[in-house]
Amino acid sequence: MSQVARGKGQAGFIAGFLLLPLALYLTFVIWPYIQTFGYSFTNWSGQSPTFDFVGLDNYSALMKDEVFRGALWHNLFLLVFVPTITILLALFFAFMVNVGGRSGAGGVRGVRGAPFYKIVYFFPQVLSLAILAVLFGAVYRSDQGGLLNGVLIKLGIVDPQHPIEWLNEPNLVLWCMLGVVVWHGVGFYLVLFSAAMQTVPKDIYEAALLDGAGRAQTFIKVTLPLLWDSVQTSAVYLGIAAMDMFVLVSTMTSGQFGGGPDHHGEVMATVLMRNFLYFGKSGYACAMGVVMLVLTLILSLITLRATRRERIEF
Repeated sequence: MSQVARGKGQAGFIAGFLLLPLALYLTFVIWPYIQTFGYSFTNWSGQSPTFDFVGLDNYSALMKDEVFRGALWHNLFLLVFVPTITILLALFFAFMVNVGGRSGAGGVRGVRGAPFYKIVYFFPQVLSLAILAVLFGAVYRSDQGGLLNGVLIKLGIVDPQHPIEWLNEPNLVLWCMLGVVVWHGVGFYLVLFSAAMQTVPKDIYEAALLDGAGRAQTFIKVTLPLLWDSVQTSAVYLGIAAMDMFVLVSTMTSGQFGGGPDHHGEVMATVLMRNFLYFGKSGYACAMGVVMLVLTLILSLITLRATRRERIEF
């Protein structure tokens, strides 16, 4: 058999294996996106098989929808704070449990009890979001039985007759959601950064130590640059999570599909689901889905572009 014929045979063999996965991917991943894009130009109710083409009417109405625009700003607020706080805390804790201590021989190691801290920090990650909602529902309870109110009342900071309604206070509800997401995510990214930190030779940290670098200098000038690829990937994942937030907001805040009080805890995903399932405005909801998809793609590209740096080899 000639070399050309053998090459064609191998190509056909590989194409045969790729054909089925490619067909499944196009059917179950790409086709729903195309359908959503098509429905966004219709007045589809979600129940009837018939609908009319309405052009850009859904997108035009979306730009005038104050609830959706408010939800967009809330997602942008979370987009700024969720990745920033989660990554900084996870980096700090990963640094402390891996190289934050000092051995008697002048080397580096984690702080005392580091293996125990890794398990404790990772524990929130094994909880489902539903359990998380129940757990923090008890923490944020608006009466004296809530964990936060109970502590603040014991300290004399809050009046027992007027406890703080954490999830019903317009200025606090988003910060409460932010606290839950950060609490849930820090453990996972601590493990991720710890794994990346294990690949860094100890010699580098010991050389910095011999040069007189303290913990802060070692963290900023050694750890952070060497883990930059992991930090960049984490920022993208957390950014995508911040643009969603449906499960937590819909289960923890008041209102149909959450978003209360008075839309102050609203995110784009809750507005979308309310229009899709409750108001029967499925074509309009599909337009919201398309906008969310485009925004998430743009923000991911901006994050990757803005955080791109020359890779450090070691």
